[in-house]
Amino acid sequence: MSAHADAEEHFAGSNRLFISVWVWLLLLTGFEVFLGYIRLPVIYMLVILMGASIIKAALIVAYFMHLRFERLNLVLTIVPALVICICLLLVFFPDSFRAKDLRYSGPPPPAAEK
Repeated sequence: MSAHADAEEHFAGSNRLFISVWVWLLLLTGFEVFLGYIRLPVIYMLVILMGASIIKAALIVAYFMHLRFERLNLVLTIVPALVICICLLLVFFPDSFRAKDLRYSGPPPPAAEK
């Protein structure tokens, strides 16, 4: 009885399951591309794109890397990647504000003579 339960627990999946996961990944990618064509505030767009990317990464790791039944390995794969991404954002995001002020804005206005 335990051999049957063990075999059922490690079910790898069917073609229908993989195709449905692939369709979800395709829809999420299409949604991300669609966001590039509409005008949204940058903060909203970044949050939505990061959320969609995290969902896509979780789907890939869970189904295509077969970690769906191994919860600990799934968490140990997703959480460090998420922490590294957040740390990189916190490190490089302030530079974007500094770079905004470095853009060329034309010659300086002439000095007023007294």
